[in-house]
Amino acid sequence: MMGCQSDNQQSLFYDFCLEDHVPEDHLLRRVAAVLDLSDVRRRLAPYYSAMGRPSLDPELVIRMLLVGYLYGIRSERRLCEEVHLNLAYRWFCGMGLNGTVPDHSSFLKTRHGRFRESDALRLVFEGVVQSCMNAGLVGGETFATDATVIEADARVMRRTEDNKPPDDWDDPGKITRPVREYLARLDKAMGLDSLPGETPQPAKALSLTDPNAALTSKGKSKIAFAYGDNYLIDTKAAIIVDVEASPARWTAEVAATRTMIGRTKDRFGLHPDNIAADTAYGGGPMLAWLTARGITPHIPVLDRRHQTNGVFTREDFRFDPETNSYICPGSMRLRLVARRDNDILSYKARAADCECCPLKRQCTTGAARQLSVSAHEDVRQRIAKLATTKAFRKSAYARRKVEMCFAHLKRNLNFRRLRLRGITGARDECTLAATAQNLRKLVKLIGCSPPRLPVAGCATA
Repeated sequence: MMGCQSDNQQSLFYDFCLEDHVPEDHLLRRVAAVLDLSDVRRRLAPYYSAMGRPSLDPELVIRMLLVGYLYGIRSERRLCEEVHLNLAYRWFCGMGLNGTVPDHSSFLKTRHGRFRESDALRLVFEGVVQSCMNAGLVGGETFATDATVIEADARVMRRTEDNKPPDDWDDPGKITRPVREYLARLDKAMGLDSLPGETPQPAKALSLTDPNAALTSKGKSKIAFAYGDNYLIDTKAAIIVDVEASPARWTAEVAATRTMIGRTKDRFGLHPDNIAADTAYGGGPMLAWLTARGITPHIPVLDRRHQTNGVFTREDFRFDPETNSYICPGSMRLRLVARRDNDILSYKARAADCECCPLKRQCTTGAARQLSVSAHEDVRQRIAKLATTKAFRKSAYARRKVEMCFAHLKRNLNFRRLRLRGITGARDECTLAATAQNLRKLVKLIGCSPPRLPVAGCATA
């Protein structure tokens, strides 16, 4: 017999407990068991006045933001709608049935104000990393690093034709927050974080919307303004131990790696024995920086010795350590003549020796042959020999885990384009995304039991 919905009068009183309507194995139940936001209020307390109306609960804002990044909800307007409708989201945010969802515009002032001044999002991220360490998911022996391109919220058409700022940027009343951040970074010397020999190249063009973003075609079929999302992971369980946003430039990404390594040691006392990365990190200055700190670079050496247009390569020259010179195939001597950027050594033969040499056509098209050699050539050769070792191959295989993190970030969490502008906006978004990934991995690997909250989520009408 076909049934039909009862048309009886609804009950005058009913019992509804929000706790009973969230499944026991729900992701947010497991996340709530490991998420500790007790230090957030203490960190933010100095940034709130003791007078006036109560502000939006900072813990509520962080929980709502985490819901958005855990489930790939990129729009804050849509996030507020989902929290209003979804019982599990309400439970996780501690709102109950009668709680009022904040307006989407409320996130703006909180993010750009107190959260950035107090670095609250970084505090949450480091708290999750500490939980991963307490659970035994961080070995601290081998790290891996890489960067992925995240498109900025800036159109390519709105840009300058060169790297010179527009004249109207001189007026503080007419510039936006991302422009102010860019000008502040210029005042702090953009190349300060670069090692000798890694002087950043001037930008080809500046975005009028977000000048900190770099114009790049890396990983894309067309050029776009973008940032680099840099990860430093522990290869034991692919836990992200640090994250940093940078302009999508090679030198900025290498500098971000040094920042993350130093910060991880300061915050958690983690100092890896080995670090794995791709060839972009295999320059002489970076390899020397790592070895000076007792970290063995399992990184392919960046080698351009064979880019000589068919003439003799550097391998055809013999180095004489006693005289600090090179001997060419024609038995002529190339002496040190210059040191560029404190990293590149220039060795050059005498023009008279090259003029009468029968091998000149095979050696150079100029008046005299010149060799450019890294000042860290001994480090480069030592690291190059590690490529045949078992430990190097093992680290190279483990390095794939960081690429898998980026694949999960873009495919599962829908993190392909930034919604906030400026370097601080990119840093906030990258930190939240990394926090969400660590939370997902933590609850999956430790198999924690979901908590049962008190009856604060129950209502009677």
